[in-house]
Amino acid sequence: MTEKLTQYLTLSPTDNARLQSLCGAFDDNLKLIEKEFNLSIARRDFDFTIQSNDEQAKPHHASLLQRAGQLIQNLYLETAPIKGKIKELDLEDVHLAIQESRMLSQRDPDERMESKVYATTIKTKRGLIKPRGKNQTEYLHHILTHDISFGIGPAGTGKTFLAVAAAVEALERQEIRRILLTRPAVEAGEKLGFLPGDLGSKIEPYLRPLYDALYEMLGFERVEKLMERNVIEIAPLAYMRGRTLNDSFIILDESQNTTVEQMKMFLTRIGFNSKAVITGDVTQVDLPHSQKSGLKHAIEVLSGVPELSFNYFDSQDIVRHPVVAKVVQAYEKWEAEDEIRKQKFAEQKRLAREQLKTSVENE
Repeated sequence: MTEKLTQYLTLSPTDNARLQSLCGAFDDNLKLIEKEFNLSIARRDFDFTIQSNDEQAKPHHASLLQRAGQLIQNLYLETAPIKGKIKELDLEDVHLAIQESRMLSQRDPDERMESKVYATTIKTKRGLIKPRGKNQTEYLHHILTHDISFGIGPAGTGKTFLAVAAAVEALERQEIRRILLTRPAVEAGEKLGFLPGDLGSKIEPYLRPLYDALYEMLGFERVEKLMERNVIEIAPLAYMRGRTLNDSFIILDESQNTTVEQMKMFLTRIGFNSKAVITGDVTQVDLPHSQKSGLKHAIEVLSGVPELSFNYFDSQDIVRHPVVAKVVQAYEKWEAEDEIRKQKFAEQKRLAREQLKTSVENE
């Protein structure tokens, strides 16, 4: 019987508060790593022993141990004090780090070197925000280097969050004078009827995700003050017509629910020293079936324009609860199989028509 593979690791510098943050309450953070990598982690103070759970050593076990060890070291680095305050890691931080480690392991060395060129972080007063994985890194890089950027992919891939983070940083650096966030007010498969209150109350439910991202980065009081001064403006897309937006960072969220005319109208609002980010998910269009999505049309029409960047995400980039990625993957699999079923049914109908036509001609 082959002896289990084992790796030893010692963390430095020694700091009990940082070690507690790394391990989590009742070692919950370490338990999550054990579960995801299928290994055992034992520790004595700052000395860690990482061991494979399988009795029979396999070629990929050594790389798993190395990845787990590197992950623990990276997480320990994240706990380094900033302005005297140690970052408290939670299960979400560990999950995101595991996901990033998994994505890196699936790429070849050339891709890893390329991603380092684009490595960047966003600095806000609430802390550092860094992209997770290759697609998020390239997306953020393109936002910073292009005047118009598209982020296209399923829910939970960080499209809107990273765009808002880039806007907040640009405002903090005084590179722009205002942030404008907009989205089409389209109901997601439900008829909500007449909403009570004034205009602000009526459109607020549609714009809530944008508020949430701003509150997380700037805090409630700061956002409210900036909105009072119109430094931050949140409005439905219909209000963009006729405006020219200079010195602004503009984000169009849920753009798959724009019409072709609305998308063209929005893209022609952009003025000097302005930047626009358009985010959306082409698989979740809530428009009537008779209307074509403005986002889908823009992909067809503008994909050849070099000044624009198109960034695509998939289920592997989802940074929400792990089960969300599995839900998206299940839907993608079903839709692919359903498309095959439709093609087979269409082919059967075609053959049936041809057979009927042939039998009629023979008669």
